[in-house]
Amino acid sequence: MDRLSDKRHRRTRRKIRIRKKLVGTAACPRLTVSKSHRNISVQAIDDAAGRTLRSITTLEKEFSDMGKSMENAKIIGMKMGERLKMGEIETVIFDRNGYKYHGIVKAIAEGAREAGLTF
Repeated sequence: MDRLSDKRHRRTRRKIRIRKKLVGTAACPRLTVSKSHRNISVQAIDDAAGRTLRSITTLEKEFSDMGKSMENAKIIGMKMGERLKMGEIETVIFDRNGYKYHGIVKAIAEGAREAGLTF
């Protein structure tokens, strides 16, 4: 295997291992993080019903000038926390989606905690 496919394979294995343990409900949804080379997206998912409760991404018009950086990730986390608080959701289960818990993923989690979410 070349370096990139090996890296993707390791992330996929971590993702499977994590998802076996995490299940979101309507009262306590799973907060999952996805990132590409340019954008960040966060979703609150109710696994029992199989639907997305709230989502936020840097592709939205409100965040169109934002790129993928630590400061912007913290802002995205705070805005997601505010959206969930409006929907009367206080607690979530954080799903890092196979990514290591540092950098942008950690900034999103810290921003969500600052907005008042507990996980």
